[in-house]
Amino acid sequence: MLDKELLLRVLKKTISSGGEYAEIFVENKKPTLIHLEDSKIEKVISGVDYGLGIRLIYAGRTAYAYSNDLSEESLLNAASEVSKAASKKATDSIIDLKTKSPSVSFDIRLFPENVPVEKKISLVRKADNIARGYDSRIRQVSVIYNDFIQKVQIATTEGTIAEDERIHTLSVIQVVASDNGIVQTGYESIGGSLGFELFDEIDTEELSLKAAKRAIMMLTARRAPGRRMPVVISSEAGGTMIHEAIGHGLEADLVQQGLSIYSKKIGQEIASSLVTVIDDSTIQKKRGSYRFDDEGMPSQHTVLLEKGILKSYMYDKLTAIKDGVLSTGNGRRQSYQYRPIPRMTNTFIAPGDTPPEKIINSVDYGLFVKKMGGGQVNTITGDFVFDVQEGYLIKKGLVEEAVRGATLAGNGPEVLKSIDMVGSDLGFSIGTCGKDSQGVPVSDAMPTVRIPEIVVGGEV
Repeated sequence: MLDKELLLRVLKKTISSGGEYAEIFVENKKPTLIHLEDSKIEKVISGVDYGLGIRLIYAGRTAYAYSNDLSEESLLNAASEVSKAASKKATDSIIDLKTKSPSVSFDIRLFPENVPVEKKISLVRKADNIARGYDSRIRQVSVIYNDFIQKVQIATTEGTIAEDERIHTLSVIQVVASDNGIVQTGYESIGGSLGFELFDEIDTEELSLKAAKRAIMMLTARRAPGRRMPVVISSEAGGTMIHEAIGHGLEADLVQQGLSIYSKKIGQEIASSLVTVIDDSTIQKKRGSYRFDDEGMPSQHTVLLEKGILKSYMYDKLTAIKDGVLSTGNGRRQSYQYRPIPRMTNTFIAPGDTPPEKIINSVDYGLFVKKMGGGQVNTITGDFVFDVQEGYLIKKGLVEEAVRGATLAGNGPEVLKSIDMVGSDLGFSIGTCGKDSQGVPVSDAMPTVRIPEIVVGGEV
């Protein structure tokens, strides 16, 4: 990390020709990646990525430069180039920097860098052996282990320095099974803002077996019937739908560009009164958590929807300046090579009061979604399509036979308004969210919910 006096000199140079705001983002990241494919270790990658980004906001625009040469001469030259985006002399200048204290802390019990790489490889091989040994119809197993320690330092012309150490550990298992020309996939992932103790809390053998069982079970499942019907989405399915169907549409850059169906709807009812949506980067151990965002703003608990009423968008510094509001601490970037943009963190529908079993029992005939797959959404219209990785028919209030090949198609606002039962449970899923060619770690969650009617794609 850089000396305070050097940071101050670089900031002063950056804003020397004017501007509303400037920042320096310093990053030191040590990742480890192990990838097993076809029972062979294909990749073992580790190293250090160290660099710095300088940003100036002037007249609603951003000028940005980055470098992994952290000599004073190089940084002042970069700052001088960035400053040229402004066109007038600064009226005032930052005179000092004070270090912020975080409002949350995260306890790491076993730092990944202290764990021998051989132990990590053994973990990956064991997951592969468990999955392959489950059934002869399993054709392919892919296992990924990933951890990183990221230290960041953010200095701003608001006179602050924020420092954060982010430690993430992750494992992903994908199993492919085939029989009689049918191919099915089982996928499981675990991870979050925690150390190698992740594997003390979650049994990776059980996780691998779960992925294998799903792939095999779906081989013999009947084709899902295609029609409009009630759908119950389990909390086990994770929050893919909330992430895609509404989350991206509440990111302030898309809102300001008119690329969101939720633009100019603050204070309006956009969902059922049973639906409250929260974005919270303060939650212990979750993949989207941090002490400070990538602009040095403290992590926050932001209520986006409250009982169906739109309360807030997710802001970074630039979009907050444009709307004349405070940042919600959602300014995130993939690395020092990228400028920050508004991104989700841990986004979820808050639990309700209804027992999940009661929600299932309320459906005479419909689809029970136990595991979501991938999906896509048009943020302008709100229309979405999602794959169902594991689904079952509900008959007379009971979860019965498994079905494969189901999809859910609908419109985000319409579906959110139609939700008429919200469970008392809550289940998280994890991912790496892509936007503007940047990927950042996130998690999302939903309780069990009932959608009275939605288009289920399948066999007609």
